[in-house]
Amino acid sequence: MAPFTEKVIEIIRQIPAGKVMTYGQIAALAGSPRAARQVVRILHSMSRKHRLPWHRVVNAKGEIAIQDDESFHEQLLALEAEGVHVGLHTRIDLDKFQWHGEEFGEGEHGGI
Repeated sequence: MAPFTEKVIEIIRQIPAGKVMTYGQIAALAGSPRAARQVVRILHSMSRKHRLPWHRVVNAKGEIAIQDDESFHEQLLALEAEGVHVGLHTRIDLDKFQWHGEEFGEGEHGGI
């Protein structure tokens, strides 16, 4: 497994319940700030195998990015079950619910 992929998996595993991270934020923490689409591919192909909390990853606007109706609703319900409020236009308040990867040395806002 590539080092970037390993780091992405490690970061996603660390997202606490009730918090979210963005694809781009994860890519940057994993060392490749422009690799948000690669994070999407890793989530799609490895979430089940590595039991990743995939539902805690959203797009840069704080929106659920999944287009498939069933998976969209699964993510929505999983987030709400953890106390993440999904508001108007299925947008999550990133100021309130975004995790900044403090465990990865990024401080409160980490510049990401």
